[in-house]
Amino acid sequence: MKDKSIVWLYLFLFATLVDIAFLLEYKSHLRFFSKPLILLGLIIYFFKITKPIASTLLTKAILGALIFSWIGDILLLWPQLFAYGLGAFLLAHVCYIIGFKVAQKNPGQIKNVNFIKIFFLNLPFYILAAFVYYLTQPNLGILKIPVIIYIIAIVSMVTTARERFGKCNIASFWQVMIGASLFFISDGLLALNRFYLEFPESGILVMGTYAVAQLLIVMGIRSHLIQPQ
Repeated sequence: MKDKSIVWLYLFLFATLVDIAFLLEYKSHLRFFSKPLILLGLIIYFFKITKPIASTLLTKAILGALIFSWIGDILLLWPQLFAYGLGAFLLAHVCYIIGFKVAQKNPGQIKNVNFIKIFFLNLPFYILAAFVYYLTQPNLGILKIPVIIYIIAIVSMVTTARERFGKCNIASFWQVMIGASLFFISDGLLALNRFYLEFPESGILVMGTYAVAQLLIVMGIRSHLIQPQ
């Protein structure tokens, strides 16, 4: 991991702070310049640190997730392109699911799995997702089916992150787990603001949790690469 790569994290941090500042100042038109730079810095950073293993499925999956997230970020700048942005983030979650499965010990092993225990461990995410859907579904209109598919994808993403417990080093687990949970929260806040009840702090809360989520996931995968279990 070369020190020169960290400069791209500074771009990520700077762009995030500038984007939040634009939100605070209600200068949404300026976010066309700041928002695309947020994940661009993280994408280049991850690409740089994983160059020696660029051909592996793990690298391709996480890089794919970041690129689809970046596309989703750009598309969501136009409210009329919300459905397309949703599709881009759906693909990002699929890529993260693949990446999280690969970034663990014996990913394909299914013997001795206690499905009842797994269900109850994942139950808080199921309940929260169902609650958000219950509140937003009257206003979803033609997006009802796409949103259901998206909810399944993001719940699968965060529960796949949770199942890495004991199958990777502890630093990698907690960074990815907290990151995935914040991504889940960010999407929930976005859905509530758009389809249930608008609140003025939504933009800052959504972008704040989202940016930290993406950073923690990338650093968690980095921890896995540096110190695999």
